[in-house]
Amino acid sequence: MLYEVTVLERPTEKQVEEEGAEERLVMKPECVIAHDAQSAAVRAVMDADLDVDKARMEVLVRPFASKG
Repeated sequence: MLYEVTVLERPTEKQVEEEGAEERLVMKPECVIAHDAQSAAVRAVMDADLDVDKARMEVLVRPFASKG
């Protein structure tokens, strides 16, 4: 199945309060073929060279609708 995966980094509470920081796009949406959403997320993150604090990382996965 085909999935679209992207990665965001959430700001710390301090960054939000002091700087008004918002989420940062770390990885542009990427198409991944995998058996399920979790596998797609793992594959995309492992294949990418991400400069991100893993504790503040949010991986978003969206399946492409299939006609059937």
